Amino acid sequence: MKTFVFDIGETLVRDDRYWSSWADWLGVPRHTLSALVGAVTAQGLDNSEALKLVKPDIDVQAEYAVREAAGRGECLDESDLYEDVRPALAKLRHLGMRVVVAGNQTVRAGELLRALDLPADLVATSEEWGCAKPSAEFFARVLDASGASATDTVYVGDHPANDTFPAARAGLRTAHIRRGPWGRLWGGDGQVHATADWMIQSLTELTVIAGK
Repeated sequence: MKTFVFDIGETLVRDDRYWSSWADWLGVPRHTLSALVGAVTAQGLDNSEALKLVKPDIDVQAEYAVREAAGRGECLDESDLYEDVRPALAKLRHLGMRVVVAGNQTVRAGELLRALDLPADLVATSEEWGCAKPSAEFFARVLDASGASATDTVYVGDHPANDTFPAARAGLRTAHIRRGPWGRLWGGDGQVHATADWMIQSLTELTVIAGK
């Protein structure tokens, strides 16, 4: 292996604050929106569909802009990172691996992540690239960012439909991490096990894979 590329939400960053802030903005209990996110996830729908169940006429992008203008937009700091992120990414770089962070996130999320000064060679988001997972274009950009062949690149993520399956179709190696709602929901799925090169519980397991 030469390069490890990481999804963001529920791979590196907890989504708790993101959905809690939306619930507060829309005036519904946090548990209500959390449950709706789980429901649309189980149906294979985009997460934003949960917001439409709360407010059927919502224009998500327009509402996002209003939140930002009101000073209640995206927030991301050290407390949002999973505990294994810094040690795992730092160890991978110590082993000579290139580390890339690339997921379906906003321009603002990219700015906030870069401000955290993660041990990564590149941090990029779908909005910055102008293409999103699970598109083939997104994973072509991943390969460009990797600087290595597909077979020497590992994409790490928690969501089969957005991470494991499309990355595998693009020829990349894949690691499915079983955490967060999506990682756990599909962590025992037979197709996920058959597709992923590795099933992991923690990012620190990747340092063993890289060392082989």
